[in-house]
Amino acid sequence: MILSWRSRRNSKKSKIPSQEINSDMEISNPRHFCCPISLDLMKDPVTLSTGITYDRESIEKWIEDGNLTCPVTNQVLASYDQIPNHSIRKMIQDWCVENRSYGVERIPTPRVPVTPYDVSETCKRVNDATRRGEQKKCRELVRKIKNWGKESERNKRCIVANGSGCVLSACFESFASVSVGRDEGLLGEILSVLVWMFPLGEEGQSKLASVRSLNCLVWFLKSGDLSARQNAALVLKNLLALDQKHASALVAIEGVFAALVKLIKEPICPTATKASLMAIFYMTSPSSLNEKMIPMFVEMGLVSVIIEILVDGDKSISEKALGVLDHICDCKEGREKAYENALIVAVLIKKILRVSGLASELSVSILWKLFKNSKNRSEDEDAEGGVVVEALQVGAFQKLLVLLQVGCGDSTKEKLKELLKLLNLCRVRLDCFDSTADFKYLKRSY
Repeated sequence: MILSWRSRRNSKKSKIPSQEINSDMEISNPRHFCCPISLDLMKDPVTLSTGITYDRESIEKWIEDGNLTCPVTNQVLASYDQIPNHSIRKMIQDWCVENRSYGVERIPTPRVPVTPYDVSETCKRVNDATRRGEQKKCRELVRKIKNWGKESERNKRCIVANGSGCVLSACFESFASVSVGRDEGLLGEILSVLVWMFPLGEEGQSKLASVRSLNCLVWFLKSGDLSARQNAALVLKNLLALDQKHASALVAIEGVFAALVKLIKEPICPTATKASLMAIFYMTSPSSLNEKMIPMFVEMGLVSVIIEILVDGDKSISEKALGVLDHICDCKEGREKAYENALIVAVLIKKILRVSGLASELSVSILWKLFKNSKNRSEDEDAEGGVVVEALQVGAFQKLLVLLQVGCGDSTKEKLKELLKLLNLCRVRLDCFDSTADFKYLKRSY
């Protein structure tokens, strides 16, 4: 008995070190549980007509890319039907449970993907409920579509492909015309879905670009909660990206300029800031109508706000902010306001060769417009600290030379040469040459 007890105790002790070692080991996924395309553990295994099992998301992308064969066997697919492989899925789930001590998480049972028939029927019900003015029923159906979209990208593609955007745009316009405050919940739900439904088609676009819909969008920009304001900015940006002519209807809506600037001045999240910048970018794009909008944004203090966010902005925000500032500097009022800001030249020079090629070209374009504006000023004013002298003081000449050497677009190259010529003339006048090497290279470049 004593020997037996000791042997059992020794056997337990001998297992402890091995368990500790195993707990630190990394476990690899069994090959037969991995998708042949992504090589990752399959979450929703489906079998093709060739008998090979793939993860649904991977094989759907393969087929959508125009491939007509089975990736493994290279046989032409007789059918694109994807049959759920419940046996493999259960085996994968059991394996995950057995190895949870190694940090393996159990894969949830996938939901059945939405079908075009499901989407079409739901859209019909939304149309019927909209005609009858049944706000509660519409909200229930919109949430159903929203939940489908949350389940997978495949569901989103199916929803978009079957005309849901047009139906929801019509629903949005219909209830926006009654009372935004009363139907705020439903309208907010529709906005959250419309964000990922673009493009909407001509009919859906016209519904969402109507005066009633745009008034509702601006109301959410001004008065909605944080999520609703972000969604409104995203929808407005996507709408203007489809056709910038929609900007003409925004001019008559009170508060739209202030609401967009406020999203940048008092940011709620990077997504909302970028959406607002892009909306302003489209609204200030060169056109006879948009030129009238630039002074309005200038009056709202947009120039100083943009220069402030450029100081520490990341690549994406910097590119968008520079794009807006470039449009603003097309207008005399915009150039004058930018010229008055003490940080403008230093910030623009800092962004050259430090953010991206696009940011460098936009910075050069803005500097070129400011320098052209400075030509109208007296030489004494420039000598006392104008934009050209300030650019020299922060090392613009050397940096622009490097950009010319690195290479850029033809239009940017021409602007660079003009800037360098003007800077060089200023250096001669102020006798501030640091070396003759820069001048020799500049001479050769012409």
